[in-house]
Amino acid sequence: MKIRVVSSREDIFTLNPNERIVHLAFRPSNKDILGLVEACPKIEVIQLPKSYRRTISKSIEMFIEMQRIQLIEGDVWGHRKDINEYYVIPSSVKEKIREMKSEGKSTEDIATRISRESKLNPEMVTYIMTKETPA
Repeated sequence: MKIRVVSSREDIFTLNPNERIVHLAFRPSNKDILGLVEACPKIEVIQLPKSYRRTISKSIEMFIEMQRIQLIEGDVWGHRKDINEYYVIPSSVKEKIREMKSEGKSTEDIATRISRESKLNPEMVTYIMTKETPA
């Protein structure tokens, strides 16, 4: 699973229309979010750093919700955009999720532990559990 890291508003219009998870590394305006949804019609998750997440307007939050897009707070730790435009979620994280699921751990327990170990946000871990790891 890959997260497309977008570091400027100009990058929005160069995105592949099939992107499903996008991390915005800049403070987006309403226009930027609308442009992102238009450029990537299959988008499922928009991730923003905590400080930027608080500045999103209620109207855009409602728009995102109506489009069935998850707005997740979080960072992509240690990622360098100049080396790769994608942050790849390590396969070890997905394996650990599968292992904990097979042990019968609850979704909350898995999200808490994996987020602590991998520095991924618990909401992102929950998303990964629903998309990548069959029970």
